[in-house]
Amino acid sequence: MNVPMQSLAKTPLLCCYLLAAGIITACSDSTDKTPVPPKPPTPAGEVILAPDSPKKAYVKTAKLSLAQHPLLEPLAGKVVYDESLTSRISSPVAGRVVATPVALGTPVQAGSTLLELDSPDVADAEADFAKAQAAATLAGHAFNRQQELYAGKAISRKELEQAQSDLSSARSDLQRATDRLKNLHLSARQADGRFALRATVPGVVVERNVNPGMEVRPDLDTPLYVVSDLKHLTVLLEVFEVNIGKIKLGQQVSVSVPAYPGQTFPATVQYIGQVLDETTRTVQVRCKLDNPDGSLMPGMYATITVESAADDKAFVIPLTAVFTEGDADYVFIALDDNRYRQRKADIGLRLKDKAIVTQGLEANELLVTEGALMLRAEEEVETESNNQP
Repeated sequence: MNVPMQSLAKTPLLCCYLLAAGIITACSDSTDKTPVPPKPPTPAGEVILAPDSPKKAYVKTAKLSLAQHPLLEPLAGKVVYDESLTSRISSPVAGRVVATPVALGTPVQAGSTLLELDSPDVADAEADFAKAQAAATLAGHAFNRQQELYAGKAISRKELEQAQSDLSSARSDLQRATDRLKNLHLSARQADGRFALRATVPGVVVERNVNPGMEVRPDLDTPLYVVSDLKHLTVLLEVFEVNIGKIKLGQQVSVSVPAYPGQTFPATVQYIGQVLDETTRTVQVRCKLDNPDGSLMPGMYATITVESAADDKAFVIPLTAVFTEGDADYVFIALDDNRYRQRKADIGLRLKDKAIVTQGLEANELLVTEGALMLRAEEEVETESNNQP
């Protein structure tokens, strides 16, 4: 009863303040608990990345276009001489080298002298020619004389016929000696016992197995010289019988060698073997390979890619764009900057770093070349999120 009147006057005011604060708090709590509308579900097979998602940095795309494609896996081969432009030269006579032979790497023409021999065989051939020539001349004179005597009835017909037979025999011996000189490319006027070994085709001296002063014979196991036109080479390869139907005469192929990574050289199928090797089940194939700058060399190992015809095109995509689930292969197509859709792709040939797609893609679509597995994992996360209640 002794409470001051001032305190009693303040009590209603405090109650008003507390009531107002309670109403404001209740209103605030009611506002915070307003339900947020759910995120619309992502369509099946699609992935949507936020515009600011750091995962977009791992996704790379490329526009699809049709192109010629490999018909089979790259084949192993070897660069060799073009045998039609290569000559392995040996001496047809025995003798001793009397001059410095032509050095390796020397360009030569057909008929160029490679080395010179002092040859007893050549001396014998020259002597036989001289002897046969003299005998033929003598037999000709004798026959003329016998004809005159026979005309004067000084000899019998039998003696005339004998002279004629001697002349025919002498002429045959002379012809044989002349032919021998021609076979050795010797002049009938030559009588020095020297023999010049000459190139039979134009090209470059690529092998030399002779030295100054060396004694040579026709029966040596290795040729004295190998001359070849290195501007034109051959690629030799073995093709398994299951693939031989994809190789045609005149077909264009691409050749690469370890010496020039990333560079290819065009070649043309020139010969397909007619016999199958029963041990390896392969057929030998030869391809003509032009070498205008001389960068390729016989003996190089080569990788040969057999391309499709110009009108046979398909999508050639990197293998990083493909992922496999079950028995099917899939890729991702970019619909825009943030949306990606999974697509089934039929692969006709799978190579080391690329795949040939025959069905499932369209030209000018944007293919995800890198980041496909990351998008697949993101798709699984979104699918699980859509399935949650």
